[in-house]
Amino acid sequence: MAVHQSTHRGSGFRLPSFRRNGANSATGAASSQADVLTARAYVFASARVLMGFVFLWAFLDKTFGFGYATASGKGWVDGGSPTEGFLGHVAVGPMESTFHAWAGAAWADGLFMLGLLGIGLALTAGVALRLAAVAGSVMMALMWVAEWPPARHLSDGSASMSTNPFADYHVVYAVVLIVLAVVSAGDALGLGRWWARLPVVRDHAWLR
Repeated sequence: MAVHQSTHRGSGFRLPSFRRNGANSATGAASSQADVLTARAYVFASARVLMGFVFLWAFLDKTFGFGYATASGKGWVDGGSPTEGFLGHVAVGPMESTFHAWAGAAWADGLFMLGLLGIGLALTAGVALRLAAVAGSVMMALMWVAEWPPARHLSDGSASMSTNPFADYHVVYAVVLIVLAVVSAGDALGLGRWWARLPVVRDHAWLR
């Protein structure tokens, strides 16, 4: 009887072994989830850096005239206006005359270039992403209105060549900026964690 019981126990199911397997499974699941979160953080961080370069390049090209969007010798440092060419040629939309009045104004040039530089640096460094998202979204909204994608014809009656009445790249950029701020994309490949620990940032969440 005693031998039979011993044999039965030895060949039966062991609860401690089950617990160890469960612990290993839980550890593996947690590790897998952490890997996914880490990969996601680096994807957002990569998008953030690329967006930062978009704004920084626009600032540099308009400042020094590298010959891309801004012709050589027409840069801001050469006396050229970063806004005159774009705003002066607005030919459609409800703010057409307003943009013409703004074109080439010193205050418009200064604010536009400051915005490009500030947003570009914030995105690249991974700091003040909420401010960058607000400023960038306002800039994209104004540029969207200047191009006015809903119009099929310009003021002179010619075709506007708009490819989409709403979702052009200005809208996409604005949405990306907002998403990067919401997910705190500066925490990876950036100075976001250090920035968040600064006393002034802790006291004023909008600086985050």
